[in-house]
Amino acid sequence: MPTETGILQFLAICDSFYPADAVAAPISQQRQWYDALCARFDQPLPEGLTTEDALVLDRIATRRYRPKAIRTETVLLYLHGGGFVVGSLESHHAICAEIADFAGAELISVDYRLAPEYRWPAQTDDCFEVLKHLLVSGRQVVLIGDSAGGNLAAGLAIRARQQRLLGIAGQVLIYPTLGGDLVSGSYSEMENAPGLRTSDVAYYRTSLKAPPGDPVAEPLAAASFAELPPAFITVAHFDPLRDDGRHYAAKLAKAGVEVWFREEPQLVHAWLRARHMSDGARLGFRAVCEAASRFAAA
Repeated sequence: MPTETGILQFLAICDSFYPADAVAAPISQQRQWYDALCARFDQPLPEGLTTEDALVLDRIATRRYRPKAIRTETVLLYLHGGGFVVGSLESHHAICAEIADFAGAELISVDYRLAPEYRWPAQTDDCFEVLKHLLVSGRQVVLIGDSAGGNLAAGLAIRARQQRLLGIAGQVLIYPTLGGDLVSGSYSEMENAPGLRTSDVAYYRTSLKAPPGDPVAEPLAAASFAELPPAFITVAHFDPLRDDGRHYAAKLAKAGVEVWFREEPQLVHAWLRARHMSDGARLGFRAVCEAASRFAAA
């Protein structure tokens, strides 16, 4: 267990909204609990920032964030977490707004289809269509995602390389799930970590039904990590997904990809929501924003 007071308070609030055995409940109940939890941590949007909802291909819902001061033409593409089962444009609304404002860049958030109603590859396909829409328009793109969204962001970078699409300036992966084996390393050491358990990860994988070993679904399984975009990867120590990020950073670096890796020693999965009540999460979130800003300005 972490010892930082702010994180312990954060976990207590989370437990009051989202039961430890939430994945055993019906999907509709899981989403209701998650929406209430996200609303509990809502924050006012930065002054002067505007938002606009729009459809891509007349079916993929997106939200565009425009900060008051725009300093780059590069756009940030945000893919939300939630195990591919929960989450929406609303769940990460303030997070997206704050990143966009810090970076001085437009940000697009994608409301991709969720499992189990829609199995893989619906999620990556929705996000890839939005990415292509931006790249075709001539925009440089920074991919950003947390948890399941980190998986989608890393997978999009691999899909873009497969199709020789240019224009991805960087990828920011926040406690991503990348296809680890569920039995070794942090999956064993942090099996019952607060906020996310290894059994929860297994549940989400079963809900998604992605093919094992597919590099888009499981980026750690890629045959090559060369020529992927530069990456910033941050993980939480108290998280079964921790070693996914560790191992991916090592593989990228070995392949000659520029990588910044950060491990938060006192943080847990989903710590983004604690950014205004935990010193560790505040510093971790600033590092995420700085990485997005650096890639967008490059």
